[in-house]
Amino acid sequence: MKDTDPDAKLVIPQPLNLIGNAWVPALSGRVMEVLSPIDGLPFAQIADSDAADIDAAIAAARAAFDGGEWSRLTAAERGRLMIRLSERILENIEPLAQLERRDNGKPIAQARTDMKVTARYFEFYGGGADKVHGEIVPFLNGYNVEVHREPYGVTGHIIPWNYPAQMFGRSVAPALAMGNATVLKPAEDACLSALRIAELALDVGFPPGAINIVTGRGAVAGQALADHRGIDFISFTGSPEVGVIVQTAAAKNFIGCTLELGGKSPQIVFDDADLDAAMPVLVNAVIQNAGQTCSAGTRVLLQRGIYDRAVTELTARFRAIAASESGEDAVLGPLISAKQKKRVETYIAEADAPLMARGSIDPKAPKGGYYVAPAVFGPCDPKARIAQEEVFGPVLCLIPFEDEAEAISIANATEYGLVAAVWTKDGGRQQRVAKAMRCGQVFINGYGAGGGVELPFGGIRKSGHGREKGFAALLEFSRIKTIINNHG
Repeated sequence: MKDTDPDAKLVIPQPLNLIGNAWVPALSGRVMEVLSPIDGLPFAQIADSDAADIDAAIAAARAAFDGGEWSRLTAAERGRLMIRLSERILENIEPLAQLERRDNGKPIAQARTDMKVTARYFEFYGGGADKVHGEIVPFLNGYNVEVHREPYGVTGHIIPWNYPAQMFGRSVAPALAMGNATVLKPAEDACLSALRIAELALDVGFPPGAINIVTGRGAVAGQALADHRGIDFISFTGSPEVGVIVQTAAAKNFIGCTLELGGKSPQIVFDDADLDAAMPVLVNAVIQNAGQTCSAGTRVLLQRGIYDRAVTELTARFRAIAASESGEDAVLGPLISAKQKKRVETYIAEADAPLMARGSIDPKAPKGGYYVAPAVFGPCDPKARIAQEEVFGPVLCLIPFEDEAEAISIANATEYGLVAAVWTKDGGRQQRVAKAMRCGQVFINGYGAGGGVELPFGGIRKSGHGREKGFAALLEFSRIKTIINNHG
């Protein structure tokens, strides 16, 4: 399964799918080239799979769940396997991070953090595997009533390219902890770290069929997985447009799904906020991973009393940022693809708001890479397209407001509802505004939580539904069975 790139000293997975603990080529024999965002050049291949490969993977998962070795493990034994996988990921942080950097383009420091977070997912859910307990319900005399939490069976997972390793852990780990057998379709733009982590899973002893991975195009392999009548639940992270397709397919098959579909997240900065503390966080919240983050804080709402000072500091910080090759000193790497670069540059060129500042592109960055200079727009009309639509790039909108009521109104006035932040020293205001935000997660005097593995995460409205992360994800990947025993 392994081949070594002598130039970068990377362990690059072969173009194979993982089906029932066997590494096999796509049944069609087709492969796809993998281009690095750093220079736009091919450096690997993946299997270009179709519905036949999805069929095989689901069959392997079904066999694992219906009487296979995986189904016979106790919850504690599943948990131990997951914790051993966490340990192996930590032992391999550097090669995994270098692979993620080459495949995804993110700065190496961010890639290392991603691997630590991925390991934490398997550690957290490994520790939680035997902590999901049932209930005894008081009922009529002569009855015992038990409420059990059970796995669905075979779960499908379609994950995006922006955090390939993290999303593997975030989506698959809770499903495994509950005892489901899984089929993963990672994004074709970046999936090599997921394949490599799956190799480590086999090394630590995961039984056949517990983890299956099929690579390929979203419109082919992804659609086949979403449509398949052999899955019992599906988890999807990606665009709202594809989310509609996945949810429709789930409805046709009468199964449940979780959807995480992005956002246009606001950060509200009041006059009394600690601007010195807020400034680096406001900037990092939109340039991390080149802005390709569903929860990116892309709208900064500034109260009039601090607007001018905040604009001066934010624009100065953005002008100092250069998109560069994603090495040790990089804070802003390339976007994932030529397509994504064109999309972001089009938003910048056609923005319906004044351009306040732009960063630059490091002249040393490879010419074929997908680099975009970060941009700040403002003052933005809250209804402007640039302030309403998810750009998924290093683009920030600055919006002034007068008072608390206007800030809440502006913050909630998009189709999304994923994350928000409130910056103020006023304790009462912190609580009032946080409770008024129509979204799934609110930060007070901060933004982001280092992966936030323990914290339930998800959105409302166009941001999707269901919850990932935290103990809530274990409940999402399980269903309730009620047993009523009439013992007279």
